[in-house]
Amino acid sequence: MPFARKTLTALRNQVAQDIAAGLPGSDSLLRFSNLKILGDAQAGLSYLEYDYLDWIAMQCNPFACTDEFLEAWAALKNVFRKPAVASSNGTVTVSGNVGAILPAGTTLVRGDGVEYTTNAQGTVGGGGTVTVAATAVADPTGLTGAFGNCAISTVLTLGQAIAGIQSGGAVATAFTNGADLELDTSLRARMLFAYQNPPQGGAQNDYVSWALQVPGVTRAWCAPNGFGAGTVVVYVMLDATEAAYNGFPQGSNGVSQNDKGANGLPRGTIATGDQLTVANFIIVPQPVTALVYAVAPTSNVVNFTISGISSASAATKAAIAMAIAGVFVQQGNPLTGAGTIGLSYIESGIAAIPGTAGFVITTPSGNITNTTGQLPLLGIISYT
Repeated sequence: MPFARKTLTALRNQVAQDIAAGLPGSDSLLRFSNLKILGDAQAGLSYLEYDYLDWIAMQCNPFACTDEFLEAWAALKNVFRKPAVASSNGTVTVSGNVGAILPAGTTLVRGDGVEYTTNAQGTVGGGGTVTVAATAVADPTGLTGAFGNCAISTVLTLGQAIAGIQSGGAVATAFTNGADLELDTSLRARMLFAYQNPPQGGAQNDYVSWALQVPGVTRAWCAPNGFGAGTVVVYVMLDATEAAYNGFPQGSNGVSQNDKGANGLPRGTIATGDQLTVANFIIVPQPVTALVYAVAPTSNVVNFTISGISSASAATKAAIAMAIAGVFVQQGNPLTGAGTIGLSYIESGIAAIPGTAGFVITTPSGNITNTTGQLPLLGIISYT
């Protein structure tokens, strides 16, 4: 049975009654009585002690702990908070005079002030351009990193003039692997998963756990023998860092560049972008015989037609869209046989929103099915 904590008012009344009982004839309830003031102060101190006891109770179990206590509980299972990571897998193209040199460490600035530095020296070729790899300047506080992600063709400008190099350039390969410091909710979910699924030397859940340790990865699934005997397919989503792409990884599917056979050559097509980051991370703890493919799910766009609430406010319609998208995140699964989402879940989510009484979903007319490798993605919601 949970402990019934007393309110501050109840504590004040109890102290006043105790004073009155201990000093017959005194009136500890007078507004400006010294006894009342002392009693209120005592009640306030007791209330703070209850606060501290509540905090202790919260930190002494992994389900409710926060901050450094959460990290300590997670460390018992070798689960650690994912650090912020600066975007580093993109390239930038600038124009200039043939033979002009773009030095390593050159600063490039995005329109919103975010800075990048080139990783290596480049020389302008016969086409009048040079393409070099670059890295976003890391956040000195170590809290953020996703700000450095940007799409192809994003304009970058030289931080200082360089002889023979034009001031303007553009992103040639998207920056995609930047991630912010992991939040408590994500760390707790991974920690509880580790407690509930002890490592088993390469079991299905082990691959999920390894994938979730990659900065930016928020959801993962494992398909044993997904591409044939001896293969392991790991699907991942990056809902925060790739929010501009609805959370879908940006890159090409494949294996780690370090997964080589007896001839020293890669055993499969090498992944790129986010998928390569995941594959390179998993190859370290995975069994040596498994051929692991990091794969991005494909989107199954689902449009909705809802009748009966066409006059709903914009806020209500936005809440409906969030409810449907939330069900898709919770129930979506790219594995074979697990991709069906019951329409009843969506109806329940909408029904919980004030102002939606009388709604009827006419499209889709039944449960939403997804083929292997697909995740549902909310399309257009039409109201009739």
